[in-house]
Amino acid sequence: MRVLISLLAGSLFGAGLLISGMTDTTKVQGWLDVFGNWDPTLAFVMGGAILPMLIAWKIAARGQPLTGGKYPQASRPELDRRLVVGSVMFGMGWGLSGLCPGPAIASVTYGGIGGVVFLIAMIAGMFAAPVVGAQLDRAANPA
Repeated sequence: MRVLISLLAGSLFGAGLLISGMTDTTKVQGWLDVFGNWDPTLAFVMGGAILPMLIAWKIAARGQPLTGGKYPQASRPELDRRLVVGSVMFGMGWGLSGLCPGPAIASVTYGGIGGVVFLIAMIAGMFAAPVVGAQLDRAANPA
């Protein structure tokens, strides 16, 4: 049941990305081009996602997961150097390529070699992140 729900949710998310045009890198880059040819479409997509999710979280807070068990406790957010560096790197990659993980995976099916190259680079970055993070920690706390 859990796999079926995950498949349905992922398919719905992917369809939303395609329908909204968020797999088009020029749209995303247009959102980030505030001083040029700005495209506000992404704001409407985010608003269209945030509002239903807010309602879903309120409903879920009163119940239990469909697959049984309990929802995990929310962790305490911690703003540290690793989070800031990772956020900056994510933002730079998103701004340069116009893709983030969801649209990148969706674009592999139709985006040609550019989508595949981005996906490979994204996976390499995911493997490199712990190594870079450990190096940052060692540099900040010399023994």
